[in-house]
Amino acid sequence: MKVKYIYQQFISHISIIIVAFLILSLVFTQYVETLVYKNKTEELISYGENILRDLDRGGERPDQVINQYARVLFGRDIQFSVFDENIQLLNPIRWRGPAIELSEKEWSQLTSGKPIVKNYDLERYDRAVTLVVLPYVDRGNFIGGILLTSPISGTREMITEINKYLIYTMLIALGVSFLLSWVLARIHVNRIKKLQEATSAVSAGDYTVKVPKSDFDEIGELANDFNSMVSRLNESKSEIESLENRRRQFMSDVSHELRTPLTTISGIIEGLRNDMIPEEEKERGIKLVSQETKRLIRLVNENLDYDKIRSNQVQLVKEDIELIEVFEIIQDQLGFQAEERHNRIEIEADEKAMVHADYDRLLQILINITKNSIQFTENGTIWLRGRMVGPKTMIEIEDTGIGIEPAEIEKIWHRFYKADISRTSNPFGEFGLGLSIVKQLVQMHDGKISVKSEQGKGTKFIIEIPVEKGQSL
Repeated sequence: MKVKYIYQQFISHISIIIVAFLILSLVFTQYVETLVYKNKTEELISYGENILRDLDRGGERPDQVINQYARVLFGRDIQFSVFDENIQLLNPIRWRGPAIELSEKEWSQLTSGKPIVKNYDLERYDRAVTLVVLPYVDRGNFIGGILLTSPISGTREMITEINKYLIYTMLIALGVSFLLSWVLARIHVNRIKKLQEATSAVSAGDYTVKVPKSDFDEIGELANDFNSMVSRLNESKSEIESLENRRRQFMSDVSHELRTPLTTISGIIEGLRNDMIPEEEKERGIKLVSQETKRLIRLVNENLDYDKIRSNQVQLVKEDIELIEVFEIIQDQLGFQAEERHNRIEIEADEKAMVHADYDRLLQILINITKNSIQFTENGTIWLRGRMVGPKTMIEIEDTGIGIEPAEIEKIWHRFYKADISRTSNPFGEFGLGLSIVKQLVQMHDGKISVKSEQGKGTKFIIEIPVEKGQSL
């Protein structure tokens, strides 16, 4: 059964208020009843002490004192009896008080000088009364006492009247609380409704929606978290759009790069075929065609390599390779590029360090990373390190370049990613397909690659490859 939230809130509020009023009414009634009985008892004790005091003075005869108090107390519906140590009534003949009926325990308590008080006594008489018995002690000797009783019907009527007013008060309070509960429930439901509508808008693709902020309660905190979530989704959407734009830009750049060498090659070939190029320029033209052809092959291979690697069409031929030999080849091939940037390539490898990998693909991995290190380093050093660590080979390529921002580290593995020139302050800088290919190739070797970088201090790429095929890291 579906129950709307507003009704849940309303029922919970009203239930709490009703329970609170019932408890309050019971406590208040008990308190008033106790207070009334206490006042009645204190009144009886006060009258009893006054009677005993007047009897003790001996200024008037006992029957005169008793008759005087009898006339006064009779009008207040209070009856009393004065008795001696033998429980013989000392009341005058024309007026008799209530019978004296005490248990042995009560009589023992009284003779020891302690009063007897009963707020509600229905056992001795035909109606409920408040009973007080005070001892009459002369010079430490018990010589009698006084018993006072007063019916509690009036007290009961007063408590009933108080309860009636409590009920009226509770009904009025329930009416007010009903209204307040309904208003508060509506406010909370409206806030939740706004969150629901905003959630529906987000699910429909609108990441600009916002809900009112508040730190007042948990719903307000939820609204703040919702706004933060939407902001992050909007940023992610913007980032996806940015990546898509970069991809399109990359394809446009690739098309331009392909078009340029093709145009050059086509023009030179037409010139050679139609003898439009002078003899002394032919050798230069042929050399230019060769260079542009190689450039075109590199561009095409870079994209074809990625697609082959991604679709697992590349077959690896693994063998045990000396790391120091591979490092020396990279040092020779990229030494000139490093010198152009005023960099040095240093090798730090164990002579016995081996790596179980495909030779061509290993060179492709290390050359790609080393080129990036050269690209983002100037007047610095690039280290090629290698060592055996248990069942795996550790390869590190570290530079003293500009480093990578923490937010950019995970992005460098994405295809088509280019480092923002404004962030790198390097006019040559772009990662492109290189590092994406590197990561795929490392994974094909059952290895893993990670990067550590600190802006302004440099970057370190760490490659781990199992010594034997299929061995887990």
